[in-house]
Amino acid sequence: MKCPYCGNSDTRVVDSRPIDDNTSIRRRRVCDECGKRFTSYERVETIPLIVIKKDKNREVFDRSKIEAGVLRACHKRPISARQVQELVDAVETEIINRGEREISSTIIGELVMTRIKTLDPVAYVRFASVYREFKDAETFMDELKKFLS
Repeated sequence: MKCPYCGNSDTRVVDSRPIDDNTSIRRRRVCDECGKRFTSYERVETIPLIVIKKDKNREVFDRSKIEAGVLRACHKRPISARQVQELVDAVETEIINRGEREISSTIIGELVMTRIKTLDPVAYVRFASVYREFKDAETFMDELKKFLS
């Protein structure tokens, strides 16, 4: 790897450790020419995952959309940012581990609902109300009854 300080291409790895639940590797390097140290990160490059929306349109998977939906559902709830990140990480990992190139947004929504249900009941109902597109109070009550039983 090329040294960012002097441009020399002879660098050595002096420390290597996994980060982000073993999805990437942090490498500490030293330049053989100038002796300066720097850090590099390696992450597996994957084929872009395509999400099939309800209207049958296709778009590239965007983790931030899941994160935004979960954050909206958890607004003003006693849920830490770490818990939200762990939930989003778990959903993303499960999606990637399926090994499919395309996935339905319905499946993604169900994966989020399964995990958010154990995190916080109010956040679950909030997420479900948007995801399942409740049309009236009766539909909302039906979902609440399912949750409570």
